[in-house]
Amino acid sequence: MKNIYKLHLLTFVLLSNFAVFAQPGDNDDGGGTGLEGSDPAPTPINSKLILLAIMGIVFVMYTFRKNKKEA
Repeated sequence: MKNIYKLHLLTFVLLSNFAVFAQPGDNDDGGGTGLEGSDPAPTPINSKLILLAIMGIVFVMYTFRKNKKEA
């Protein structure tokens, strides 16, 4: 019985993704810009990309060393 609840919960979470992140439809009534207005300018991600890569490598090294000590 517990497996059925887990399956229903997993199915709900996976299928609700479509509804949660759905884009609004076109506003064809002739006026306004819709619910959200105009889109903001995109944010560049390349300024901190090297720092993110270094932190990822450090995290992987920490995880491997931690698991090696436990084994």
